[in-house]
Amino acid sequence: MNPEESRNHLKTLVQMPMPFGKYKGKLLCDLPVSYLEWFKREGFPKGKLGMLLETMYEIKLNGLESLLTPLKRNR
Repeated sequence: MNPEESRNHLKTLVQMPMPFGKYKGKLLCDLPVSYLEWFKREGFPKGKLGMLLETMYEIKLNGLESLLTPLKRNR
């Protein structure tokens, strides 16, 4: 993934709402870590959504949420 693709990937995390489930409508970046951990155990969805959820899981797991702060401000 080149730098521009990575940036767009991160932008999507702060703009895209969860399309289904308990947290439907909540932005992916605002999903609780417990929900992301559930997906980690049960399996992430296929496709782009799964990739985004897994990325958000890794960001939260590693304490890197500050990476998203500038993007949240520029929404």
